[in-house]
Amino acid sequence: MMHYLFYDPSEIRANLLPFTFTRPVANLRVGILTIDEKWKKYLGEAEYGYLTQDYLQEKFVLNQGEKNIFINGSICPTQKLSQEIKDLQLGEALIAKGQLIAVCLPSKTTFSEDISQYQCKESSATQFIQIEFTYHIFSKNGEAIEADFELLTAGRKSQEIPAGNQWVQPEKIFIEEGAKVSFSILNAATGPIYIGKNAEIMEGCKIRGPFAMCEDSGLKMDAKIYGPTTVGPHCKVGGEVNNVVFYAYSNKGHDGFVGNAVIGEWVNMGADTNNSNLKNTYDEVKLWSYRSNKFEKTGLTFCGLMMADHAKCGINTMFNTGTVVGVGANIFGAGFPRNFIPSFSWGGAQGFETFVLNKFFKTAEAVCKRRNIELSEIDRNILKHIFEQSKTYRFWEQQAVTEAK
Repeated sequence: MMHYLFYDPSEIRANLLPFTFTRPVANLRVGILTIDEKWKKYLGEAEYGYLTQDYLQEKFVLNQGEKNIFINGSICPTQKLSQEIKDLQLGEALIAKGQLIAVCLPSKTTFSEDISQYQCKESSATQFIQIEFTYHIFSKNGEAIEADFELLTAGRKSQEIPAGNQWVQPEKIFIEEGAKVSFSILNAATGPIYIGKNAEIMEGCKIRGPFAMCEDSGLKMDAKIYGPTTVGPHCKVGGEVNNVVFYAYSNKGHDGFVGNAVIGEWVNMGADTNNSNLKNTYDEVKLWSYRSNKFEKTGLTFCGLMMADHAKCGINTMFNTGTVVGVGANIFGAGFPRNFIPSFSWGGAQGFETFVLNKFFKTAEAVCKRRNIELSEIDRNILKHIFEQSKTYRFWEQQAVTEAK
């Protein structure tokens, strides 16, 4: 059986931090599915694995075979790309726009991103979605929802839209088995609406597509959702949301505005949390770059919040335009915190200290237990590695070390 292995393009992976601290590039969600889930739908039955950072490799296993096709994890599949990849022979590489898409290699051959080492074939696919920066996750989400909607619903029949709701263009609304929709407005004139298995939309919600609601998620009463928005599996979302991608097990259960944002896994946002997505001057938004260690232009006028896995914020938290929050940060208090908050920070506008690791794990365990999930030893080791790796960004910690010397 063929082995398909998703690799992290090195420079792109750095551009996608802090979300790629905790997952390979191919495990990012954009649209309805994660990138690797999309490929599995197109490529079909096979063995799959990941070539990623060493500290992630125990959770995301390499799983090599006799014949391996390494696939660029930042690229979303199309029918044409998937067929060209299936047709690759040993030593052949598929390239597009001067970059490596995939390469077929025998067992125990060292993988390299250097395309000069391979017999290259130019792809005939000219249009595909590629996620190269964190803000691409929300800015390309509409296109990705459209593609995933076609992929998941082709040849299938939706559950009936329950009586008591109002809708526009029902042919672009798909409701999976077990989903509940009560006395809400579904407007698919601006894009498709997908409601996943056992998801629930409570009374009074207003939704404009493109919108994707994944399995077991919920919209709280009177939520106002502007597409393109994705609510990942096992999330709870309320208030006003505009062009946001929520990853799994995250909660924004109360009023408050979040827009042009990416919210990682196991995030909790306190009541009336708000983020700005537009500067008062209407200037181009800059975001913190882990690759260059400075703020870089995004080319966007609207860009809100990047909030990594296991981050939390308290009631009435306010985030400035273009804020990046690292893994495991805990933000609270009045005022606007700085717009780059390193991983495992504890505090707010009045200042930060380091979130002590054993206290962080106590919180993480409690959060996971509420969903009947145990925080695994593998996940603990990953988070411990990120804690050590991110010390360089916690300048107050570095300052204390310098003063001690």
